[in-house]
Amino acid sequence: MHNHASPAPNADPGELGKFDAVAARFWDSHGEFRPLHLLNPVRARYIGARAALAGARLLDVGCGGGLLAEALATAGAHVTAIDLAPGMIEVARLHAAQSRLAIDYRLCDAQQLARAAPGAFDVVTCMEMLEHVPDPAAMVVTLAALVRPGGAVFVSTLNRNLRAFLQAILAGEYLLRLLPRGTPEYERLIRPAELARWARAAGLTLAELKGIELNPFTGRAALSADVAVNYLAHFARAESAR
Repeated sequence: MHNHASPAPNADPGELGKFDAVAARFWDSHGEFRPLHLLNPVRARYIGARAALAGARLLDVGCGGGLLAEALATAGAHVTAIDLAPGMIEVARLHAAQSRLAIDYRLCDAQQLARAAPGAFDVVTCMEMLEHVPDPAAMVVTLAALVRPGGAVFVSTLNRNLRAFLQAILAGEYLLRLLPRGTPEYERLIRPAELARWARAAGLTLAELKGIELNPFTGRAALSADVAVNYLAHFARAESAR
């Protein structure tokens, strides 16, 4: 047994089980993942406008069923996408095969990949995963380790304030699922200042912060200056000293 040689993944088994259980319904754009289908084009356009995707080595951490990975692969990136929920990876692989997209899906821990391939990616994305891991600050360190000097990291999460909490509850099943299971645990939501501080400590510079507003009634999603609920952060890793 060599388990002692590999630290435990920065993951919550209960959270993984929750996503695994609904994996088969991930690509149903009218099901409980509908808000994610609405948010995805906005996120993909945001990333494509701020990072050169054609030919880029891109890693999507916590890829779920592959919604963002497919959009970024379609934009020309060479995508590796990882998740620890086996059902999600299986669904993602099947859908990519149907879509004839060559995406390297792996049932893999981000820390493990960072040790094996530090700085291997031009762009790293991590959408709505930080609020589900036991140590989000350590996950930001891992994201920074995976991106090359001069590369970009994109993170989305939910702000921790009363409005975000109430809006998540009112917007129904999918946004409830974004909140860690249980109470929901409001304390696990992440303020932009906290995320920026963790990133700075990991050697990343905050380039931009944008809100994403989703109207669950009209189905309209758009970028916004208001980061009170859902928000997207764009970080840059400094170039190496010459």
